[in-house]
Amino acid sequence: MNFNNEKGQAMAASNLMTLVTGSKPVLLNVPHAGKLLPSDIKSRLRKDALELKDTDWHMDQMALACTDLGVSVLAANYSRYVVDLNRSVEDTPLYAGPTTGLVSQIDFDGSPLYLEGQAPDTDDVQARIQSYWAPYHQVLETEIQRIKSQFGICILVDLHSIRSQVPRLFDGVLPDFNLGTNSGASTAARFEARAENSLQSGRYSFVKNGRFKGGYITRHYGQPNENVHALQLEIAQATYMEERAPWDLVHGEADKLKIAIKDLVSTLLDEVDTNT
Repeated sequence: MNFNNEKGQAMAASNLMTLVTGSKPVLLNVPHAGKLLPSDIKSRLRKDALELKDTDWHMDQMALACTDLGVSVLAANYSRYVVDLNRSVEDTPLYAGPTTGLVSQIDFDGSPLYLEGQAPDTDDVQARIQSYWAPYHQVLETEIQRIKSQFGICILVDLHSIRSQVPRLFDGVLPDFNLGTNSGASTAARFEARAENSLQSGRYSFVKNGRFKGGYITRHYGQPNENVHALQLEIAQATYMEERAPWDLVHGEADKLKIAIKDLVSTLLDEVDTNT
């Protein structure tokens, strides 16, 4: 279904994802903010797994707040516990050390997601790839190519968030902003530099290509030689929300984060304009 919002932007919504088609060469992608669970999967999950604590809470709303800048937004509606859209279908690990998988059986803390005897088998994994992973990536690829065709360039910003302390995944407290560019391989240096300057200009702590260098989406779609530049921003949830159920926003802090994300988007758009 296609329609226009109050800003005149084309929007498309399906059960799987939400797409806002903008008028500028930046695409904000949010693969992990979805909270929907199919009933057949939901019934197999443990009670504590139903809290969906590994969700990138509210990141879709943070992205949608940027649409008045003319950018496109794509956001998944289904939980990462169905299938992780930021993993390859081969489920190749992206980081050394503990992680989770394409169709994970554990959460970030290493706790089991499924009731005993209810974990997905190979057929289940393949069905989820076909029903959820493949359609999302088809839309993502199509939107990237639409933007590139129209503007000659596409800047993909992959937005994520995570609890600020997850001892199984990283030591200590995560910096507020974690910029990943696959060690500079997923974007031209000028976009990396502008993003770094924007994210360091405010009140937030910052690291580049630390624990989070960019997941599958950043690494796969970021092809600077083909004028597709991808950057991942992983945000510590303590900067804008309560890190426990019901995962509520801290509204004053959330408003400040929206401003910081919009400043980043504006900076990247300025860099495109400077060199066209």
